[in-house]
Amino acid sequence: MTVTSRDFALVAAPDQLAELLARRAAPGRTAVVMTMGALHQGHAALIRAARERVGEDGFVTVTVFVNPLQFGAGEDLDRYPRTLDADLGIAREAGADTVFAPTAATVYPGGEPQVRITAGPMGGLLEGASRPGHFDGMLTVVAKLLHLTRPDLALFGQKDAQQLALIRRMVHDLDFPVEIVGVETVREDDGLARSSRNRYLSPAERETALALSRALFAARDRLAAQQALLARAEAVPGAPSRAAALLDLGEARAAADAAAVAQAAPGGADAARAAARAVLDEAARATPPLTLDYLALIDPATFTEIPDDHRGDALLAVAARVGATRLIDNIPLRFGAGS
Repeated sequence: MTVTSRDFALVAAPDQLAELLARRAAPGRTAVVMTMGALHQGHAALIRAARERVGEDGFVTVTVFVNPLQFGAGEDLDRYPRTLDADLGIAREAGADTVFAPTAATVYPGGEPQVRITAGPMGGLLEGASRPGHFDGMLTVVAKLLHLTRPDLALFGQKDAQQLALIRRMVHDLDFPVEIVGVETVREDDGLARSSRNRYLSPAERETALALSRALFAARDRLAAQQALLARAEAVPGAPSRAAALLDLGEARAAADAAAVAQAAPGGADAARAAARAVLDEAARATPPLTLDYLALIDPATFTEIPDDHRGDALLAVAARVGATRLIDNIPLRFGAGS
């Protein structure tokens, strides 16, 4: 099936896609945005970023494929939204040249593949621990789609941070000739990270779900406040202690606040975790309640927990269920000077 206009096409077969790429991509660069459909403004932002990267002479492919390999037992493969007609409108408006929407039989012509990409140690952490085999299935289809779409660039959202990290690792380890570009998370006006699964939330569930982003923002704000306090204290030369430094700055009230002074200590990972957890604990008592899967403050290179004296980049990640809907979110943080 092919639906075309002067500058846009829907294709379902690899040979049709190859023909389009051969005819229309040269001499410009090519980019791909991989999706499972049910496109929203987060996907549109990825497509617009792809168009900006390759320019008007480039070629942007959007893939729409609900990959059965990355759904585990009891997950929402059958209820995952499929809205191809609406997806075409969003993709075209955002600047795509083509939508590649193959069937499962096209992607896996012999049934489930016997040879797959393995995510390695990072694939068993966090999302991988909650969803065994998920990242193996994800990397397998990403590898296949990279071969089929032959892009110079592939763009992925930062909301799926562990997915992005693993794709980068695969591309590095297996020498794929493609640049992986991460794009900042797009949020609703109320702060909820855009996701195809948001449509499953009732109004009451959505209100509870806002605790995910609020928890992340609370940690970010706590970290910013304590590092600002530390910077002010350390800016006074010759002060025998932080409390004395604050007094020298005329902040007697802050100096008398032992908790504030303690939070000005180097590090602060534990304080950031505590600020986020306080918001999530309150949401766990809401109606309907939030059920926390994990809250992790991690090194973005390894996805392992950082120590309290960590310096440099970190990622605060959260996953939880509200009703039957599982949601994830994350925010980058930076500890130490220049944060």
